[in-house]
Amino acid sequence: MVKLGLMPVQSQITLKNFNHRGEQHIGLFFDYNNNLIQKAKKSGCRWSQTHKCWYLKNTPENYSKIIDEFKGTVLIKTPTFPENEHNGVYKTLPRIPIKKRYQSLSDDYKQLIKDYVAFLRGRRYSESTVSTYSTFITEFLLFYYPKPINEISNRHIEQFNQTFILKNNYSISSQRQFIGAMKLWATNQRSQIEIGQLVRPRKEFKLPVVLSKEEIIDLIRATKNIKHRAALTMIYAAGLRISELLALKLTDIDIDRKQITIRNAKGRKDRYVVLSQSFIPLMANYLQTYKPDTYFIEGQSGLPYSAESIRAVLKRSCKAAGIKKQVTPHTLRHSFATHLLENGTDLRYIQELLGHAKPETTMIYTHVTKKDLLNIQSPLDQIVQELKNPDKSNQNIRLSGNINEI
Repeated sequence: MVKLGLMPVQSQITLKNFNHRGEQHIGLFFDYNNNLIQKAKKSGCRWSQTHKCWYLKNTPENYSKIIDEFKGTVLIKTPTFPENEHNGVYKTLPRIPIKKRYQSLSDDYKQLIKDYVAFLRGRRYSESTVSTYSTFITEFLLFYYPKPINEISNRHIEQFNQTFILKNNYSISSQRQFIGAMKLWATNQRSQIEIGQLVRPRKEFKLPVVLSKEEIIDLIRATKNIKHRAALTMIYAAGLRISELLALKLTDIDIDRKQITIRNAKGRKDRYVVLSQSFIPLMANYLQTYKPDTYFIEGQSGLPYSAESIRAVLKRSCKAAGIKKQVTPHTLRHSFATHLLENGTDLRYIQELLGHAKPETTMIYTHVTKKDLLNIQSPLDQIVQELKNPDKSNQNIRLSGNINEI
């Protein structure tokens, strides 16, 4: 940690760009010094009790005021306060990669993050969860650095939520992940955080986007590269998550039993899924052409294919097929489950094939299936049919005109 305070000859101030009450500000951090305090007031700075620093709005004009007022003072700029190469002043809303901003933290703060990562791995959380949770905690610590950990309370979490999570348009799901990360982090910290008062927002209920059976065929036909076609078809035909496709090995595919083994999936669970009979010829053609060694879909040097590449392929194929819906690889999985339900497959079997831990997760597909909806008549259709009854005088009903017109 950079020691803030007076130097033998010159005073020292650390400049940090931070978010305060929804706006970006320049923070001036220094040990108590009456001369520096008077200069801060003279330049228009105000005191922030929350961040324990003097601050003013981050604009080129205000930055120039600081430079003029604090001549002869050593100004230390942190990585969160990048310089504009064109005019020598600082950007108002910098967006620096988190790895670079992480370097501005003290060794003590860095150790907190390392300990948290070790704690999560000790609890056997997936690497995806470890990455997500530790990133949120790092952003949180960067937001309040160098505030002492023992002074952080629930109010600071609320402020971070308002000025970072909401302002950056994070989803409700991400907000729930942040609260989950904070609950685990706070269990091992001497802070003022009351874990019992940390409440996750209610989950969103959004119906999944589903492709029709015709759109699935159009999508497959529009994918000309046989490797890409095999990848997208496998996701739909077996109802895989994209991570499951990328981790799928050739040894996990049993053609004789028409069965695929999904290993160490979400929740660290193995499961079996069906190998489509119609997919086998395409798969054989692909394997003969590309000859992968270990993984079903391989990238360069035999490494697993990247998720970004699969998404890019899917986007191009949707455009070529004329599909206007917002389609992701998970849309193919949603379509797999919905089509099974429409074909009369029992919900319990669908749950097993998808690898859902709870039946409530699978129940969402009962809201999108069209099997029963097709048997329901709109009341508008019923009214029109009644008015067109031979016993009625109005035979030619036109919704675009007056209903009494014949």
